[in-house]
Amino acid sequence: MSFLELKDLRVHFPTDDGLVRSVDGLSFSLERGKTLGIVGESGSGKSVTSLGILGLHKGGPAKISGEIWLDGEELVSATPEHVRQLRGKKMAMIFQDPLSAMHPFYTVGAQIIEAYRVHHDVSKSVARKHAINMLGRVGIPEPSRRVDDYPHHFSGGMRQRAMIAMALSCDPELLIADEPTTALDVTVQAQILDLMRDLQSEFDSALIIITHDLGVVAELADDILVMYGGKCIEYGNAEDIFYRPEHPYTWGLLGSMPRLDREASERLLPIKGSPPSLINVPSGCSFHPRCPYAERTEGKSVSQVPELTETDGGHLVRCHLPRAERRSLWENDVKPMMETT
Repeated sequence: MSFLELKDLRVHFPTDDGLVRSVDGLSFSLERGKTLGIVGESGSGKSVTSLGILGLHKGGPAKISGEIWLDGEELVSATPEHVRQLRGKKMAMIFQDPLSAMHPFYTVGAQIIEAYRVHHDVSKSVARKHAINMLGRVGIPEPSRRVDDYPHHFSGGMRQRAMIAMALSCDPELLIADEPTTALDVTVQAQILDLMRDLQSEFDSALIIITHDLGVVAELADDILVMYGGKCIEYGNAEDIFYRPEHPYTWGLLGSMPRLDREASERLLPIKGSPPSLINVPSGCSFHPRCPYAERTEGKSVSQVPELTETDGGHLVRCHLPRAERRSLWENDVKPMMETT
């Protein structure tokens, strides 16, 4: 069994308007030392998946089913107290907005010290030295002084570094980064990504990067999972997803991404329409209202939910179009259009 393995995970939220199917049958696995990128538009279920892995839906209104195996332990059926003991030491998360994720009334050092002492029986002075050491390792200058600063004293990039230091303070074996470079300028983004790569190599941890930015996953990910409407619609290694994608939604994501390896075009190629409501997910293939090729499936796109099928080498695709037709569309229509616009 892999270090992390999800089997048919479903996270649904009952509301007055109906059942929100945020994650609807998601399966994947991840080995130690490897990086998985989860990409998709806002509302596709990426962050709900990460919170589900950490057990942060337990005790709330969410209805959770399926299995989450972490290093041989099943977490969905585990008690909230047991999962809480695993958080921080076995698995940790870098949240999207460190200013709201960190408590404004406590110093950055106090929060790292608390996280460390929850899992280690050490004195405050020992934990403080560890906090200073961690701040230094993530590139914060003068860590012995900055350890006593509050979150609002840090810039956006420095807050993100402090959040990484807190997440790594107990050497977790699984690290989940939810939009780790959002709202940071490009030079700071590059520094944060380099830092995460170096620290992952040092700790040999499994890493999940959740983002809508394909440039980020291109930099870090070994494998990429594309989510749409709470489901995985394509999964494969980074080379397959970037150079041999087979789902029209993945084509749309790639076409809407700015590229530096060709001359600037007048416009990008946006995906028409909006992401589906997770309360009223379209019938059949949830992407069919936005898919330019839906009419080629003889009505199956509207009436049947496509299965996630393997093409080759672990490359999985959820699409009604025959594989030969998908390959032909990509090579002859979509790819040339991206290269010329």
